[in-house]
Amino acid sequence: MAKFFYHPADSRGHADHGWLKSNHTFSFAGYMNAERMNFGALRVLNDDNVEAGMGFGRHPHSNMEIISIPLEGELAHNDSMGTGSVIKKGDIQVMSAGTGMEHSEFNNSKTDPVKFLQIWIVPNKQNVEPRYDQQSIDFKAAKNNFLQILSPDPDDAGVWIHQDAWFHFADFDAGYARQYMMKKPDQGLYIFVLNGELDVEGQKLHSRDGLGIAGAHDVKIKADTNAEFLLMEVPV
Repeated sequence: MAKFFYHPADSRGHADHGWLKSNHTFSFAGYMNAERMNFGALRVLNDDNVEAGMGFGRHPHSNMEIISIPLEGELAHNDSMGTGSVIKKGDIQVMSAGTGMEHSEFNNSKTDPVKFLQIWIVPNKQNVEPRYDQQSIDFKAAKNNFLQILSPDPDDAGVWIHQDAWFHFADFDAGYARQYMMKKPDQGLYIFVLNGELDVEGQKLHSRDGLGIAGAHDVKIKADTNAEFLLMEVPV
């Protein structure tokens, strides 16, 4: 029998540093909730808003797959591997921290905020060689569709990570319904609503709500309004 883990938007941890406003679906930094440590390999899901000209200075990571998805504005990236780039809405960025790397992420604008999702996935391989990648995605292809943006396969659509994880982005019209089929058994699906309203197996979801589902072979998703959402299939 499937198990459901509903995380309403207003139940998330919140941090306000002035220049940074962040909502944490799972325990992170100063937000600690023993019942919200992770959903399987999905360890961090932060909904970040960074003011103009501000950002995260150079800091280290190791043995974590770190994904950034801009929702609004531009994010400037720099790292110890010599990578310098700017990502914006329509892009997805991934870093395999592996044996260790340092990076910084700053708002590329001096006038407008940048909003993005920061997602950490626990890898299935330790101490790999650090790597960086980013891709531009044709999000128009997500209209009434599950558009794959991440997988474990370097030759498949989207970016890839060291984990049996698949991410899809979807943009459903009101009233549209579709079944998501799990890629592998013993995996879980975490749905995060960017905007709009969904009905997922009878559970109503609103903007910025999250829902984890474990033990399901497939999941029926219906849009009650026009809705954009992210699906993250991970080992649980």
